[in-house]
Amino acid sequence: MHLRHEFHSQQTTTHLALTPLAVPPDSIEDTRLQRPILNAFAMTFDLHAYLQTAQFRVNTRLEYWFAKQNTTAAKLSEAMHYAVMNGGKRLRPVLAFAAAEACGTDASLANDAACALEMLHSYSLVHDDLPAMDNDALRRGVPTCHIAFDEATAILAGDALQCLAFEVLASSELPSMTTPIKLEMIRSLAVASGTHGMAGGQALDLAASGKLLDLHGLETIHRLKTGCLIRAAVRLGALAAHAPESSLLALDQYASALGLAYQVQDDILDVTGDTLTLGKQQGADAVLDKATYPRILGLQAAQALATHLHDQALQAIQGFGDGATPLRALASYIVNRRY
Repeated sequence: MHLRHEFHSQQTTTHLALTPLAVPPDSIEDTRLQRPILNAFAMTFDLHAYLQTAQFRVNTRLEYWFAKQNTTAAKLSEAMHYAVMNGGKRLRPVLAFAAAEACGTDASLANDAACALEMLHSYSLVHDDLPAMDNDALRRGVPTCHIAFDEATAILAGDALQCLAFEVLASSELPSMTTPIKLEMIRSLAVASGTHGMAGGQALDLAASGKLLDLHGLETIHRLKTGCLIRAAVRLGALAAHAPESSLLALDQYASALGLAYQVQDDILDVTGDTLTLGKQQGADAVLDKATYPRILGLQAAQALATHLHDQALQAIQGFGDGATPLRALASYIVNRRY
């Protein structure tokens, strides 16, 4: 199995010259809008039960890893636990589990990959909420980490969660986690979260605040800021299954479309949602004068784009069997969610 396929090189290329949308924005007609989007798999598959099982699985394993933390810095450990275990959809762990199952293995073999993904994602949220960045007071319906504790502790909690994510991958004793698989997971997650991924996208996002941004620039930001970690989630799950190169490639195409669809829907919800349901301040993007898909395209065209990306994601995994049913249902969930 060639583990290193094109994840790194694709991200580097994306950073420099992003592949444009498959259809020009002016060809996205409002008449294409179909709400809600329900493919045949989503209508027959009990996604709610699947999500509950997956969330319980990763939460249980997360508590296992937190129990191993040094209690010398008790406040720091408490802040780390608070930042991760205060709710959340657990989308990235769920995608890792679903990708493992799509490749024919038991989801539990992706447990530690799922934990690492959630730790790294949670660290990014802690830092994203800081006064120097988005300055948010609410996350997942509760006070953000720097509000619940203090700014310095929140910074350290984010730093420590990032370190812990890689510690989990390196020290995992699950049978799926052979040394080559561990190394490739660590590499993939590092690339997805660094300058060619999440952190780079966040830097571009901050630099674009209050500036005119075209659709290409916005897509570049979100494929890096949000999309790369979603791609990594699917990839780590497939790696836990020791998937062949062809499966890794198809799943990456699925995740690339899905990651952008997730951000498009996030932007839509910032316009159409409410603070109580979202668990964070509604309208925050407008307050921060951020470029968003509804702002550039209009609300209906942004919704049509989410539909188009959903279809792209499904097309990428059409060669997979029934084991990919959770991935198909998740594609519909992401563009129909209300928080």
